[in-house]
Amino acid sequence: MTHVVDEVPLTLEGRPPKTLGVLDQGALWANLGVSLLGFSGASLLLNPLGNAPLSLAAALLATVVGSLIGTAMVGLSAVPGTQTGQPAMVLLRGLFGAKISYVPTVLNIVQMLGWAAFELWVIAKAASAIFGAVPYQVWVVAAGVLTTALTIWPLGSIRLLRRYVTIGVVVSMVWFAWHFLTSAPAHTGGSWTAFAPAVDYVIALSVSWVPMAADFARHSRSSRAAFTGVVGGYTLAQVACLGLGVFAVALAGADNVAADPTSVFGPFVAVPLGALFFAILVLRETDQSFANVYSTTVSLQNLMPRVDRRVFSVAIGVLSVAIALVVDVNSYGAFLGVIGAIFVPMFAVLAVDYFVLGGSRGWNTAEDAPSRWSRLVPWALGFVAYWLATATPPDTAWGAFWQSAREAIGFTRQPWMNGALGAAIVAALVTLLIGWSTRAFRR
Repeated sequence: MTHVVDEVPLTLEGRPPKTLGVLDQGALWANLGVSLLGFSGASLLLNPLGNAPLSLAAALLATVVGSLIGTAMVGLSAVPGTQTGQPAMVLLRGLFGAKISYVPTVLNIVQMLGWAAFELWVIAKAASAIFGAVPYQVWVVAAGVLTTALTIWPLGSIRLLRRYVTIGVVVSMVWFAWHFLTSAPAHTGGSWTAFAPAVDYVIALSVSWVPMAADFARHSRSSRAAFTGVVGGYTLAQVACLGLGVFAVALAGADNVAADPTSVFGPFVAVPLGALFFAILVLRETDQSFANVYSTTVSLQNLMPRVDRRVFSVAIGVLSVAIALVVDVNSYGAFLGVIGAIFVPMFAVLAVDYFVLGGSRGWNTAEDAPSRWSRLVPWALGFVAYWLATATPPDTAWGAFWQSAREAIGFTRQPWMNGALGAAIVAALVTLLIGWSTRAFRR
């Protein structure tokens, strides 16, 4: 059996149903844009370099600019999924060839496992802020069980989000915004020095979803529904989430949040009826872990296309729980940087090849799709460009390496440079150059 009515096929051999409209996609991505990690991550937005805090205006503008850029990338990466009916990692067979697509597939499995573990960690910590008597491990296991159950029926879960959960999230966000705006201390001081790194951080939050956008867009009724749902739903939600997080950090104290990211949850629980509305956000957070576990599942199917996805879902759910029990959340900021460096240039290569060079007319996602080694060149150069243009802390081995690389080639990083945009531009231009050169050679 490879298909369940109105549900995701059990293997890649099944035909994906086209049941998700713009409201379904918008609700899914709006819920993904509201994250408990986003609340605590607002401290990284306010001070991405650790030594140059942003002004309130700079932080809020970085949120808007980064969200628009990042979600546009995610939205465009969703379109090929709708048009071909294939999940994201299978789409990469058309870009790199079937065998080479295994490389980004493995990287995506690693990053999605990391995201799933982070989400289970933050769900458990947030639940502990409400019900402190229940051990952290109990919440991790409970969240893992619910996440796995949602993954077994993914399209049904999305419809559930649209009909019931989204309304509760909107009401909760408005409730907290009202109280925070009237009680948070004024955010004074700061500068625009770290504006570009802050934009990089926000873009990384968004583009971490690039490798999974097609996993859900393949079930959209149209490309327009997929793109509009992603950009509209996620942008509005992420801007609201990070904006709310800025005020929550001010209430909790920036130093406290830097030392303990979970301290940002205190202001939410402290407002009138805060425990109730925060519990809604905590329950809703399982859609984040659900999306990550599900994407890991269909990524594994690129490697083993005839294995029942339910088997993968249970295995990944158990592994995510195990990781969450020992995860080190202090690596969160560095984790986002690595995600941006890998997947931003990869998206740029895919977008140019598919939309500009005419790849959409014959995108080969077969299991024997021939290798396209030339597409690894712009991806690799984009990765290098990301780190050359990104402000990396010089007191780390990784930062010192890239500083030495800049000096070796005579490159001076300017404060206005943005790693994500630099990586996308370099990867896109090199892809264009290779594509046009290949055509000229053939002629």
